[in-house]
Amino acid sequence: MSTEVDEFERERLRALEFQREQAKDDDDDRPLPDLPPLPADPRWRVAHLPFLTAVSFALLLCAASAGFLSGGAPAALGAASGVLIVTVSYTMSTLVIAWADTVRPALLMPLALFTYVLKYSALGVVLAFGVSTDWAGKNALGWGIVSGVVVWTSVQAWWLHKLSRPN
Repeated sequence: MSTEVDEFERERLRALEFQREQAKDDDDDRPLPDLPPLPADPRWRVAHLPFLTAVSFALLLCAASAGFLSGGAPAALGAASGVLIVTVSYTMSTLVIAWADTVRPALLMPLALFTYVLKYSALGVVLAFGVSTDWAGKNALGWGIVSGVVVWTSVQAWWLHKLSRPN
């Protein structure tokens, strides 16, 4: 048994010596590749926010009006709250992603994923709470959230399409 242990120990030492030699040979003195320069004006990342905020405000007014006409004040409050929740959460994620891209692009993916998980978890909690209550505006809240998501996503896609195809 001791011969097996000695043989194993010799093989382990040989492997360690081989790794040390490889580490000495792998010293890489080549320069890192040049990264593309950051844009001169980082405001392009949030240039769509004023327009999207205006569209969201118009949607909020339309949703509140439709809610009021269909179910009174509770439905108007629910529909307006749904649109407002989506507007705030989407604005927050846009600002976090723009900040991460400006400060350290390597943080972009983890922060974006964290923000999206946080945002959709909050939307899920709001919807779950809304479904479990007897509040008269819960259906309008759900419709406000759905309309806010659809309108925000559509307008942002249109904005990006407009930017990618000038004239």
